[in-house]
Amino acid sequence: MSLMFHNLTKLESLSLTHCWLDSLEGDLSLDMTSLKYFSLDQKTEFSLTTDFFEHLVSLKFAFIYQTQLRCTCDDAWFLRWARNQQQAEVFMFSKENEPLSCISEGGLQDLDSYGQAHCSLDVGFVFFISTSCFLLLFMLVVLLHQLARDYLLAFYYITHGWLNEALRHQNTRGRYLYDAFVSYSGRDERWVMEELLPNLEQRGPPFLRLCLHSRDFQLGKDIVENITDSLYRSRRTLCLVSRHFLRSNWCSLEMRLGTYRLQVEHRDVLILVFLEKIPSNLLSAHHRLARLVKTRTYIDWPQDPAQQEAFWDRLWNKLMTDKVL
Repeated sequence: MSLMFHNLTKLESLSLTHCWLDSLEGDLSLDMTSLKYFSLDQKTEFSLTTDFFEHLVSLKFAFIYQTQLRCTCDDAWFLRWARNQQQAEVFMFSKENEPLSCISEGGLQDLDSYGQAHCSLDVGFVFFISTSCFLLLFMLVVLLHQLARDYLLAFYYITHGWLNEALRHQNTRGRYLYDAFVSYSGRDERWVMEELLPNLEQRGPPFLRLCLHSRDFQLGKDIVENITDSLYRSRRTLCLVSRHFLRSNWCSLEMRLGTYRLQVEHRDVLILVFLEKIPSNLLSAHHRLARLVKTRTYIDWPQDPAQQEAFWDRLWNKLMTDKVL
């Protein structure tokens, strides 16, 4: 059929009347670049595609008589095209001036009503947008998981702890139950019990109250929740840094949470105490701690017994700062 219309580059007028066509597609009008007048009278069911008119670049007038289009979105475009295009004048003639109809399984329908009810939404475009948004969201989640997983977890734990503390009733000691949450490796617990507690908790009045995971964590409670709640119920976080501390995942988490609390509250809530000399190459592998060492003052535990009293005085006075008596 398409061969009949090939090479008709000078054709200016075309009238199709009762031709028993099944459809009018773009390959039929490909060479009709000079067509100015088009007439169609087709009483049998057929389909009219958009690309048929796209090739009629010189079209001035189109006359459509009692045409029986199919009730599909592929044909419903025709009325919108006839109303909105400015290249040609389109005249539609139907029996007794009725609206242009289409053929469906249930009989004849108004083509315009069918198009508004079923074809106003571009399903393909909506599917494309939905799929694109889903893929973008999926890629964003994967990227955040790879690059910012630790930050997001820390933010979640800090927010969770802050909300729990905000909902918790005030007590007689003020907002905080502890003066410091002590973050340390279990292998340094002997130093904590023999040196830290006697020189801080037993010194006074006024007395300091420390939070130790081995003594003050609630039994049966999730470890991370215990850490978060204890950290937020303490005025400060005291990190006892050693080689054992650097190898501990729990100490790393406590350090991370303390660092984010420092950034969020913009207060001096983090104190670093180095129990031993840490080689720079070992310290540089722990980026967060290495940055803190460069930007904050820290305290070294002196091996010389003559200097240890001054160490305890300095640390005790630091922890007493801003304490509500």
